[in-house]
Amino acid sequence: MKIAAVHTHILEHRLETPFESASMRFDKRSHVLVEIVCDDGTVGWGECLGPAQLNAAVVAAYAERLIGRDPLQSDLLWQELYNLLRDQGQRGLTMTALSGIDVALWDIKGKHFGVPVSVLLGGRVRETVGAYATGSFRRDGVDRVTDNATECAAHIAEGFHAVKIKIGFDVAEDLSVIAAVRDAIGPKARLMIDANHGYTVGEAIALGQRAARYDIDWFEEPVIPEQLDAYRMVRAGQPIPVAGGETWHGRYAFRDPLATGCVDIAQPDLCGTGGFSEMRRVADLATLHGVRVVPHVWGTGVQIAASLQFVAALLPDPPRRDAIAPIFEFDRTPNPFRQAILSRPIEHRNGVVAIPDGPGLGIEINRDALAEFAPGS
Repeated sequence: MKIAAVHTHILEHRLETPFESASMRFDKRSHVLVEIVCDDGTVGWGECLGPAQLNAAVVAAYAERLIGRDPLQSDLLWQELYNLLRDQGQRGLTMTALSGIDVALWDIKGKHFGVPVSVLLGGRVRETVGAYATGSFRRDGVDRVTDNATECAAHIAEGFHAVKIKIGFDVAEDLSVIAAVRDAIGPKARLMIDANHGYTVGEAIALGQRAARYDIDWFEEPVIPEQLDAYRMVRAGQPIPVAGGETWHGRYAFRDPLATGCVDIAQPDLCGTGGFSEMRRVADLATLHGVRVVPHVWGTGVQIAASLQFVAALLPDPPRRDAIAPIFEFDRTPNPFRQAILSRPIEHRNGVVAIPDGPGLGIEINRDALAEFAPGS
């Protein structure tokens, strides 16, 4: 079996109502899938976190090194592709593009051996996972406080046991949002906050000190990800557990944050940190430092399926009688192609997601949806 072709599929949809985090504005949803075709007809699917057009260009640069190669040599291919562009960057697009390729190679590997990727990762330790609803961005033309509270109450009514909301805009307004959401979801639901690196150190500490009384599970990306000293100051200066890592791509980027105590919770993104091959190494690093792993997930059904395969094999840490249950990020923001690209959509039932058990990622792609949501269609 040899790799015969590498394709990318860009998906786009213009949003009726734009929304934004503290660091990014979304007027459309745009993602890119990677398709690797083998000469025996086996096809693997992956996805890249981040700008679709730019990721597609980097995947194309990598592709010529893959043609004619054995897709089962995923570690060797990972190393060769990483080395190809390491002088141009060890984070960012070189890694997010490589992630999509690696996920597709593991999908091929699972299909070749007739088992889910989670079995290849060491075996499934769970068949379902509890999910939390991600949303509550700042939407254009609405009152943010009431809008977030209404949205989160709807997530709880739908069966979710936890929600994550966006902050990082203004400390006073953010506190009003947090208070309104906590009131709307009640005292038993779990609540996480994500600043998308929108605060200064002082603002993050002030927010954390005042928001702690609302029983917050974690405080995500409080400051700019490059500022490791700032992370440590925020962690020391307020009581809410600090989370981060969706842009710390790969083991080298995670090494210093983990070794120097920047976070309580590491959030590598499978489609950004280097795919399954590198995600394993990042998780092992986190275990060495006693840091919990809660993967970041932001993409289509391909990323959802891939991340579920990883979570299926994620061992309890620490191994104890009543282990800490994992929790899975489930995006609820508008994206009509997120599930449409799958022949069988992956949805939750009362806040619990079943992990696909078919070969590879356990999914089949709806090619009609790829055509429907292609740019200019």
